[in-house]
Amino acid sequence: MSVHASQQPRITVRKLKEMKAQGEKIACLTAYDVSFAQVLDNNGVDVVLVGDSLGMVVQGLETTLPVTMDEMVYHGQAVSRGLKHAFLILDMPFMSDATIEQAVANAGRFMKQAGANMVKLEGGADQKELVSTLTRLGIPVCAHIGLQPQRVHKLGGYRVQGREPDMAESMLEDARVLEQAGADMLLLECVPAELAAKITRQSTIPVIGIGAGSACDGQILVLYDVLGISAGKIPRFSRNYMKPSADIAGAVQLYVDEVRRGLFPGTEHSF
Repeated sequence: MSVHASQQPRITVRKLKEMKAQGEKIACLTAYDVSFAQVLDNNGVDVVLVGDSLGMVVQGLETTLPVTMDEMVYHGQAVSRGLKHAFLILDMPFMSDATIEQAVANAGRFMKQAGANMVKLEGGADQKELVSTLTRLGIPVCAHIGLQPQRVHKLGGYRVQGREPDMAESMLEDARVLEQAGADMLLLECVPAELAAKITRQSTIPVIGIGAGSACDGQILVLYDVLGISAGKIPRFSRNYMKPSADIAGAVQLYVDEVRRGLFPGTEHSF
C-alpha cells in the first residue's frame, strides 16, 4: 500500500535502531535524482542511498572508482529535495577518505551541502579511527564490509567475501570493531547468509544486506536492477520487480512489502 511521505515522520538513526530491536525489517533502495527519490519516498522506502554505483548505472563506467565528490554532492542534493520521510545516506567515493582530514572535510560537505543524514564508507577495522572521529563530530556512519567495490582491483574482481573460516572470523571482528568505534549502521555486501546472520545477531546496530541473506535487519538493492533497466545481467542477489508490476510505484511497493514480510531475499538470491 502506498505511504504518503508528508504524513509520516522523518526516519532517524534512533528509529532505525528501534526497528531492529522490534524485528521490523528495513527497506532500502538507491536513488540518484529527485523524481525517483519522490517515488521511493511516497511508496514506503525507509532508507535511500545515493551510491557511488551511479558511476556504473548512470554514467556507464566499468567501476565506481572515477566518481567524484562533486558528482556525489550534486546527486545528493537532487535526491534530498525529493525526500520528506526516508533517511538519506551518501557514499564516500573512492579516495575521498584517504586521510582523516580529507574524510572529515568531505563528510562535512555531504551533511552541509547535500542534505545527508549519514555517510557510508568502505573498510573494516582499519577504519576504526575514522569512524570514531566522524562519530565524535556528530556525523552518523554506515560502515560497509564484505565485497567493497572500491577495492575491486585489490580483491581481484566482484566476488563473495567471507567463505573461508579465517576471512569469516576477520569479518566478525571488523563488525565488532566498527560498532565499538561508533558506527550507527552496517552494510554487508555479497556475504554468505550464515555469516551475515552471525554478524546481525552480534550487532546492536542495524545490519543491511545486499546479497547477504534474509537474516539481516534490512535489505538494499540498486533501483535500476529492481526496475530491470540496468545494462547487462542483473546480479544473482537482485530481482526485477517490474515484471509482476504495472508501473514503477507498484514495483517499489512490491519490493518494500516483500522485504517487510521476509519474502525477499529468497535462497536463490543468497550465497
